[in-house]
Amino acid sequence: MCEQSIRHIVSLSGGKDSTALAIYLKDRIPDLEYVFCDTGEELPETYEYLEKLEVFLGREIKKLRARQSFEDMLKARRGFLPSGQVRWCTEYLKIKPFEEHIGSSTCYNYIGIRADESHRKGYISTRKNIIPRYPFIEDGVKKDDVIRILEESGLGLPEYYKWRSRSGCYFCFFQQRNEWLGLLDNHPDLYEKAESFEKENAETGERYTWSQSESLGELRLPERRKEILEELERRKRFDQKRANLNLVSLFEAEATDDGGCLICHL
Repeated sequence: MCEQSIRHIVSLSGGKDSTALAIYLKDRIPDLEYVFCDTGEELPETYEYLEKLEVFLGREIKKLRARQSFEDMLKARRGFLPSGQVRWCTEYLKIKPFEEHIGSSTCYNYIGIRADESHRKGYISTRKNIIPRYPFIEDGVKKDDVIRILEESGLGLPEYYKWRSRSGCYFCFFQQRNEWLGLLDNHPDLYEKAESFEKENAETGERYTWSQSESLGELRLPERRKEILEELERRKRFDQKRANLNLVSLFEAEATDDGGCLICHL
């Protein structure tokens, strides 16, 4: 493919919406490319789901990696963890590798924002040669349609949706507290690894934690765990009184519009 040819790319996160979009566009756009920006800090379920998608598509999903690992970047920042306010992980582990992969080519980047969440419409890259397209918004595809596309393809939902509401790194700072507990229960090794990244300076009072209000060491304490799970049950009962929600709907009902990173969470 020459450098100046127009490219058509779906950015995959390992989540339900971008996966459904890849399936939706499979036979609609010739020479469609699929890319996944691999931070090296993804859930095992994410890699497994992408492998299944590759088989369905019959095409390679290009895995893009940054030149430095997350841990190297964290050391260079003296332990300053990424957060919702300073999302350096998204910038350096997701967006920059994607932009380097595109180079100077003109690229139509297909983004899986649904018609029922068009308020989230945003741009993954600021490069002028990378042009965003929102097929689900244009065609009126909503959440129920996405679930149907995934079920009809045979892929269904990623396994992590049993305990987590979104795709992204195992240590994503947008996780709810009950999702951190889900990580602890399903992948205790990854929980402990995320906990090891947290730092506290007793002399200065500086704390670098994934959650602003508490550390993962504090969150995992039995009494705190009990509080979090009891609160989850209260919300669950309240939501089930309003509607007969499935698991994905429940998690989405609990989550707020936090401006999660599009390239990570669709």
